[in-house]
Amino acid sequence: MNYKDLAQTIIENIGGEENIASLTHCATRLRFNLKDDSKTNESLLKNTAGVAGVVNKGGQYQIIIGSDVGSVYKEVLAQTSIATDSPKNDEPDNRGMVAKVIDTITGIFTPILPAITASGMLKAVLSLLVVLNWLTPESQSYQILNFMADSAFYFLPILLAASAAVKFKANMYLSMMVGGILLHPNFIGMVEAVKESGGAIRLFNLPITAVSYSSSVIPIILAVWFLSYVEPLADKVSPKAVKFFTKPLITIFIVGIVTLVVLGPLGYFISELISSGIKALETFSPWIVPLLIGAFTPLFVATGTHYGLVPIGINNRMTSGYDSVIYPGMLASNVSQGAAAIGVGLKSKDSTIKQLAFSSGLTALFGITEPALYGVNLRFKTPLYAAMIGGGFGGLYAGIMRVKNFSGGSPGLLTLPSYIGDDTLYHLIHAAIGAAISIVITFIISYILYKDHTTDETNEKNSPTTTIAKDTDTILEFSAPVNGQVIPLAQVNDQAFASGAMGEGIAIVPSNGAFVSPINGTVEMVFETKHAFGLRSKEGVELLIHIGLDTVKLDGAPFETLVKTGDTIQVGTPLVNVDLEQIKAAGLETTTPIIFTNHTEFARIEQLNKQQVTAGETVLNIYK
Repeated sequence: MNYKDLAQTIIENIGGEENIASLTHCATRLRFNLKDDSKTNESLLKNTAGVAGVVNKGGQYQIIIGSDVGSVYKEVLAQTSIATDSPKNDEPDNRGMVAKVIDTITGIFTPILPAITASGMLKAVLSLLVVLNWLTPESQSYQILNFMADSAFYFLPILLAASAAVKFKANMYLSMMVGGILLHPNFIGMVEAVKESGGAIRLFNLPITAVSYSSSVIPIILAVWFLSYVEPLADKVSPKAVKFFTKPLITIFIVGIVTLVVLGPLGYFISELISSGIKALETFSPWIVPLLIGAFTPLFVATGTHYGLVPIGINNRMTSGYDSVIYPGMLASNVSQGAAAIGVGLKSKDSTIKQLAFSSGLTALFGITEPALYGVNLRFKTPLYAAMIGGGFGGLYAGIMRVKNFSGGSPGLLTLPSYIGDDTLYHLIHAAIGAAISIVITFIISYILYKDHTTDETNEKNSPTTTIAKDTDTILEFSAPVNGQVIPLAQVNDQAFASGAMGEGIAIVPSNGAFVSPINGTVEMVFETKHAFGLRSKEGVELLIHIGLDTVKLDGAPFETLVKTGDTIQVGTPLVNVDLEQIKAAGLETTTPIIFTNHTEFARIEQLNKQQVTAGETVLNIYK
């Protein structure tokens, strides 16, 4: 994968650098906060090689890459000067409340997941060593590994303080200091003393609830949110000459006291309330939630709302020592996603689909589902249905057997040791059985239901370029949008186009600047820099006309657009007048790639044997 070209394609098709407010990434996807979602070319992005899918939910524009996301993220940063943590400006946030909440939860918990996963896996390995009698809890080796594993959980408030500070635009170090206040050994000692002997803790006669905040989640998030409002006020009231001293003093004095007296106990109460509700539900009907999560997590992931479940699972483990509803259900769902994709891989005769399905399926079995979900299951629908059915059955089994997860991690086969606990292998065994149930049921259904797009393989073998698949009809005769010389896409002097990464198509070296519509349909998008147009024919063919190479740099100067987004067009409708000489004077090529961004939905694209064309002349046929 060429990360540089892929990053360039992504930047250009999300509206350019000027449309990006901020960017972060998780294990598989780039997460953009965009100023205007309508400026994106989503259909092209979805069909770009290296992009497994695109989802615009939860207040974020998410581009799913897979395991290479870190490399693509670095290239995006290298090619732009965007902020990675917070918006560039103070433009009003017009998103809905649900989108804001989901975006906030995602922004806070995504950065700390590596630390939580590392601790969880270390705890799981340690439990396995004890069960196998390779270590005893009394040994120093066990005790050292144990406090290593506990560190991320114990100091969770400080980790959350750092990520919450970024999300709430507060001072990170003051936020972490508030986390330190909640975990300070002297405060913990006071709490333990009060619990043993009675009495109360008071600050200026204000009562402080005697509770421990180690491993807590909600109290520190409330505290940092409050700090984000106090800090600007402290800045305003502090005299300029001594602001360096007074601003942090006022901030931490107010936030520290309010957190200990009000926000900490409130957050602790909410955590306990959630935990009690989960326990009551578990007592009444332990199978309901794991079943629902096992069945519907693919939809939660697709909408970004699964990040609302992660804190519940973490909170359950922090308050009760285990989670029996969220992670067991997610385990069933994730392995089902993998099994569904692998079923497609075994059934499909298309080498490209097989490669994608197998690689993404294995990744999903190990806990990272986005490549399988967006690259295979949502795309073909039937494997998604299979995964939901299999995940539901696996979650149902885990719920009936009251399977407990003790240390988290990304739900998948690699984290099965996180079900070792209570000095028994019971939960590990039944978690494995639940996962197996999900895999087997999902694979069978996916394999039976999936069918490749029908083509006549025999005819294709007889003629690699011109034979029409049997019983297919021409659905579109595609005409040239401009006079010029037709060249193969592979000869375009831009790897993103020449490699086919952006889709199949042709290219024309124009001899004049009068570009017209090659189809009957609508204008889906006119790029802000006027150098590219997204069109959709009435037959459903989506295409991109990209006038020149790297002409985005000209900021629209050589282009006079004659249509706007949403316009209805016919073959021959003028689209844009282009000053080709101005493009050449800038040292850029006028070669115009014409890309069919949803080419995978059609049987074949047949280019006619023409080297010179005039606008309106048929240059290729598209078959269904």
